Order: sequence, then C-alpha cells, then structure tokens
Amino acid sequence: MHHSPLVEQLLDDRSHHIEFNGHLSNHVKHAVVALARLGAAPERIKAYYDGYATLTTYGYGLEPARPARSLVTEDNWKDYLGRRTDFTALCEFFDRQERELGMDEVLRRYVPTLLPGWVGAFTHATIHLGWALDAGNRWMTIEGLAYMVFSYVSCHPERVSAPADGPADASPLDSLFRVAGAWDDDRDALRDWAREIGTVPDGELPAGIHPELARSGLQYRNARMLAEGHPLIDDIPAWIAGQPVATSWEQLYYAVTLLYLSRPGDFVLLHLLTSLHAMEQIADRLPEDLRRYAVTCFWTGMLGVVFALADFPGESKLKALHSAFGEAVDAGDRDVWAADWRLTVARSFEEEEEHNSKLVYVMRLLWERTSGRSVYRHAAAQFTATPALPPSFEEPPTE
Repeated sequence: MHHSPLVEQLLDDRSHHIEFNGHLSNHVKHAVVALARLGAAPERIKAYYDGYATLTTYGYGLEPARPARSLVTEDNWKDYLGRRTDFTALCEFFDRQERELGMDEVLRRYVPTLLPGWVGAFTHATIHLGWALDAGNRWMTIEGLAYMVFSYVSCHPERVSAPADGPADASPLDSLFRVAGAWDDDRDALRDWAREIGTVPDGELPAGIHPELARSGLQYRNARMLAEGHPLIDDIPAWIAGQPVATSWEQLYYAVTLLYLSRPGDFVLLHLLTSLHAMEQIADRLPEDLRRYAVTCFWTGMLGVVFALADFPGESKLKALHSAFGEAVDAGDRDVWAADWRLTVARSFEEEEEHNSKLVYVMRLLWERTSGRSVYRHAAAQFTATPALPPSFEEPPTE
C-alpha cells in the first residue's frame, strides 16, 4: 500500500513510548493507518497525530520514548515475555534481526511463540503488528513484535482439546450459539465464577500476573480468565481443523460482528473486530500450518475476553440478529451505498476516539469483500465512547 510521505513519516516516528500512564496503549499509529485507508487528507492525519500525542481521550499525553536499558539477544529474548520491560531494547533486537534475516523470516521465526499472547495489552500489541503489516510499514512492524513480547499474556493453547474430541460445530456461529446457550443455562453460577476470578485481591496477586495489570482492571480480568480457562473455551470446535483457514476468517468476522451488534458500541467487543483483522494479516504472513494455530489462539483468546466480562450475550438475541442479517445483502449497485459510507466515514473523521475510525475501516473492507453484506454496514455506524478509567488509576503506575 502506497501512503503519502507524511503518513510514512508518522508511522516511522520513534519519539513516543508504546504506552502511557502505566499500561494504557499508545494507539496513535493505528489511527493513522485507519484514517489513511479511509482517505483522510495527510494534513488531517498529522493534526490528529499531534493532538493525540498532546492529549489522548483518556486525559493524558503520550510519554517520550525510553532509552534501552539492556541488550536483548537470540538467547534471552524469551525472558522478556510479559515482563513489560525495556520496550526500546526489544525494538532494537527485532530491528537487528530484520536487517539480518528479512521480515518474512523474522515473522516465521518469532510470531509462533508470540501468538498465544495476542490478548496482552488488551489486544493492542496484536493490532499494532497486524495493522503495521496491513500498512506495509517496516518500523511499525518491528514495534508490534516488540510490543507483543512486552505485553505477552498467554491464552494457553496447550490446554486445548484435540480436534477429534471437540464439539462438532460446523462454524464459528454454531460455536457461539452453543457457548451462549451454555451461559443461558447456568448464567448466575458462571457470572459469579467469572466475577470472582476477575476481582483483584487485597493481598498478594496470583502468580504470573504483572502488578500493572491490577491497575487496569480490564487487563487483569482478561489475564486471570485466560490463566483459569474453562471447558467451553478450551474444547476446540471441529471447524478449526475441518475447513480452510480462509473460510474460518470469513465466518469469524460474521460471528464477531453479530456479537458486537448484540451490544452495539461495546468498547470491549469492538476490540475483537479490530484485532481479528490484525490476526488475519499476521496469519497471512505465516506458513500454512501456523495459520490454523492463529485461528485456535484467536478463538480461545476471544472467548476468554468475553467470559471475563462475566456476562455473555444471550443465545436468543444472537440468533435473532442472525435471522435478521444472515442473508441480508445491500441490493443494487455499489454506488447506491457510497453516500451512506461517505457519511459514516465523515462521522469517524470527527471522532477523537480512534477506535471508531478503525471500526469503520474494518467494516468497510468486509462489506467490500463480501459483496455488500448489510451486517458490516450496520455495525460500522455503531460508534463507541472512551470508557471511564477505574478508581485503581488513582494509584501511580507500577513501572
């Protein structure tokens, strides 16, 4: 993808740390990619970038890049997984490796270790890497790899069942209905269980949980749920092994979009759409056998994130949405709908909350890819708002 020199310059920028106020992710380059893809003028994108760096929607500015404090090498890089330390040294490592090996080999060599940790930093490291690959920007790709090491939180694919033993679901949608039905049957008990897992204890934190995640609330709940697991998460459905990976991605987009429409504007569920786009970009750069592994990691991690909400959407609602949208295609010529998309894109350009331009970009891409399935145009217009930070933010960052 050819971007203007100004956009490339923004994606190459190294002046800010990847996070701010502890664990809040620096999303500004994700917004640059989305705005550029949606056709925003370079000057407009630059103004967004500068505004975000000065003051994000959370009320804090970005922080300056930190000097490297250690040397990351082939022998020790795995020691940094999830330690949330020395992002700059990790960038320097992947920068050196890419110069020596080339990007394809770097991705082939390191991504398989990183995929289980894709939910870390609430999926933003995965988004950083996948959207960098989408944009074709070398430096942002290196940052994405470094951030995936930095923020790694495993979804424990080693726990998953053998495909032969898993549920015989024909598609992600069937699996979603089955899991939602299981929640409906036992909602009170599952909700209490999930809330208990997600509650930060007064004393010592559970083993393997970085103290900064306890400040987040959300990331703590995700990390704890992924560590805990559940048969509904870990029993891998038959469609993962049983169909082409490309089919699984298409069906996952539809299923996750229905999930989002069951709670339109839900901040957490929106991330599952933008990170799904990222996972597909990453998987496309891997050898065939690892693409299926990426689907497995996405599926288990995604369920972990929804379980951590302690409130799975109801089966009847998901089925009603499917009966409304399953066959719905926007009829007529593409040009008929161009005006509708122009309005949604124009709205997204006015949003300070960059998650909205990212949503519109991914949904428009899917709408085009599926010859105008209505579900994606509808979901594109369901904007989200920046969530209020929890009281734990009154404590200073742990890092």
